Parts: sequence; structure tokens; C-alpha cells
Amino acid sequence: MENDKVYQQTLDYLYSFVDYSLTKADRLAQANFNLSRMVELMHLLGDPHKAYPLIHVAGTKGKGSVTAMCSSILQAAGYRTGMYTSPHLEDYAERIQVNGKPIPHSVLVELVERIKPHIETIANLTTFEITTALAFLYFKEVGVDAAVIEVGLGGRLDATNIVSPAVSVITSISYDHTQVLGKTLTAIATEKCGIIKPAVPVVSAPQEAEPMAVIEQIAEARNAPLKVVGRHLFAHSISRSLNQQVVEFSFPSEASLANHQKTQEKFQFVLPLLGDHQVENAAVAYLAIDCFRQKALRIDDAQIREGYLRAFWPGRFEILKQNPAMILDCAHNRESCHQLVLTLDTYFPQKKVLLIFGASEDKDIDGMFDELLPRVDQTIFVKSFHPRAISPYLLLEKAKQLGTAALVIENISEALTHALSHVSEEQVILVTGSIFVVAEARHAWQTHLRSTVINPE
Repeated sequence: MENDKVYQQTLDYLYSFVDYSLTKADRLAQANFNLSRMVELMHLLGDPHKAYPLIHVAGTKGKGSVTAMCSSILQAAGYRTGMYTSPHLEDYAERIQVNGKPIPHSVLVELVERIKPHIETIANLTTFEITTALAFLYFKEVGVDAAVIEVGLGGRLDATNIVSPAVSVITSISYDHTQVLGKTLTAIATEKCGIIKPAVPVVSAPQEAEPMAVIEQIAEARNAPLKVVGRHLFAHSISRSLNQQVVEFSFPSEASLANHQKTQEKFQFVLPLLGDHQVENAAVAYLAIDCFRQKALRIDDAQIREGYLRAFWPGRFEILKQNPAMILDCAHNRESCHQLVLTLDTYFPQKKVLLIFGASEDKDIDGMFDELLPRVDQTIFVKSFHPRAISPYLLLEKAKQLGTAALVIENISEALTHALSHVSEEQVILVTGSIFVVAEARHAWQTHLRSTVINPE
């Protein structure tokens, strides 16, 4: 109990700094993002981010999944692997992992105490900057062989962008955080492409024409060799179940991928992450790992297959139970909701949705509704603990104007309980709209709701 108290005090200390993830949209737009504070802090800590080769991942959608897959492949190859992601689902320590295990609370407490004197010498540090520094330091001290680092926001001015990676990755780009990154796809892509370094290979997901033009232009200007899914590698699912899918990659004859002769055209593996968007993410991860193994560490195709098989990224079309199904998905913008509906159509084509929905106030609610509501029978609006969470009563008014049957149950655990007792055999329960809503729902299921449901599967 005492250890829990000390850990909470450490989190309180971290949150006492400016935390833009908790900042309302109007203030976020004026945020003072720059890398000078981060550079100074890392120098005081001995620049631990330079101690190991790494993969740097930016993008709007899929960057967490790509980070998780790359990390899983590196682990399957026998390397001690650091993984840095944000935000967390249930525990802050999830953000900093080595070989899939979050940093121990006691170690996080000790590291924070140790770097406090340095923190106090730098004005205006943010929570994210300090956490990023802790991750880099921890990875060095435990002796990781490699790390996979997910960008927090944007790319160019993100705290992680002090690294010199072996490969830079840009996942699918769409509209999000427009108050900070810009109102156009060109502006957003320009910020994301800030992670592209001179002469460092860059991998991209398929993109719309506007962001693709930006990626190509910046990669060429920085002499960064560019690999693109849909050009250098093609991917599709060849069989599916509710537990996994079999994916096949094929390579164009002119491809020059490591360990692939031009005569080798197919590469198959099993992926436990569901949906066509995860097939695309897996292809991005493959190109990233292929670049990485040419520049940094040896990895063979058998290890890549094993890494895909072990990959796990909770809250991304995660089916918690079947018959009737209950699904969690962290979709939080229009494009991700569009992909979510496509995945529903693939796995549950005959089912209507009992939707549990909550979102942050700065999101494109109208766009998300346009994608989701035509697929929905009933909706329960909820509110997460997050300071930016929109009032569920405002969501209810929007839904009424669209003629959608809905009610408000603010507490997410109570909303799940209600849904589980009212869902029909012709429906699936879907929890979405925000990673924070999904986190609370997942916690409620694991801690008490699962034990109350007969045959939760």
C-alpha cells in the first residue's frame, strides 16, 4: 500500500507540469512546442537516446499498432526491445515498456527522484517531455538492443524528435489535432514529416495524394530513401476468423528488399490483429523492419512471422466476448471510424450495433457520427474522466437531430452493464470514440464485469 502511495505521488508530480494531452483545444492551439527544452534535458542526462538503434513512428492512424508490431518482431528476433507509446490505457507505466513489460513502479519512482534536480533547472518542461526523457534513460540503463518510439503529437516539434533513427515511419495521415497541426492535409503531413532525417530511410503507408506529395517532396529534399506500401509491397488478407487473420505480402519484380530475390514473390503469416487496416499496418511494419535489418540488427523472415503471431495491441477492434460480441476500438476521428465500420462489415456483416460512445470535445463529432450512426440500432452516450471529454448531453442533442435512438448513462461501467443486459442476438456491443472511454470500459470488464457474465469467452 505504501508503494502504491509513493507511485501515485510520483504521478502527481509528473502531472504537475504542463500536460498538453489534458489541455483544452483553445489552449492547445497556443501551446509552446519546441525541442530546446528536450535537448537540454537529455544533454544533462547524458543523451541516453543515442545508446541504441531505433525506429521512429509518426502518423495519424495506426502508429501505435505499427509500433507494437515492430517491437514484437524485434523481441521475436531475440533482442531486448524498448517501446515508448502514448497515451496509456490503464496505467501510466504502460507508456514505457521493455520486452512487453511496463517499467516497474518502483523503478519509475526512483528515476523520477534521480532526475528531479535536472528537471528543476529547465523552465516550462512538460509532462510528455519528462516522460519521454524517462523512457530514453530507462532503455539505456536496462541495456536495450533496440527501441521503437511512437511520436506523441505531430512530429516536427514532438519531444521524441531529438532521435537519430535507423528508419523513420509515417503511417496513414488524416485530419486530427487540427488546432495544432493545421487545417489541411498538406499542413498536417508537413508536421508529421518533420521526423524524416537526412539520408535516413523512410517508410510510408498508402496516403491520399496531398500528404503523399509532401512525403515524397521532403524525402527527396533530405535524400531519404522512400519505401511505400502499395509500391514496394502489396498486402491482403487471405483468410479471417474472430481470433486472427492470415496475411499475404507480395513484392513487385523491381523490389530490392533484403533477403528477397526477385523470384520470391509471396510472404505469408498469421496476424492476431483484425481488420484490413491492420493488414496495411503490418505491411508498414514489414518495410520498417526490413530497412532496420539492413542498417542495424539481423532479423530473418521466420522471426518476423513469429513477431506478427505474438503481436498484441489492446483496444484496437479487440473482441472481449462473443455471442453476442463486445468490441472495443479506439477510433477517435472520422477516418478511423470509417475503417471501424468497414471492419464491422467484414466480421459482423449481419449485425446491428449497440453503441457506447464518448469523445473529446475537440474531435470531429459530426464526421464520426456520419460514419458510425447508419450502422447503429441504439446508442448510449458516456463521459470519460478526461478533462477534454465532451458532455454526453451535447452528444444526445446531436443524435436526436439525426433521428437516432439514444440515451445518456455517464458512468462507463454502468453503461456497459446496461448494454450487456439489453443487447439482442442480432446486435454487437461496440465501445468507441476515445481511447479514454475504451480504457475505462476495458478496466471495468477486467475488474468486475467479466465475472458477472455467463460464458464470457
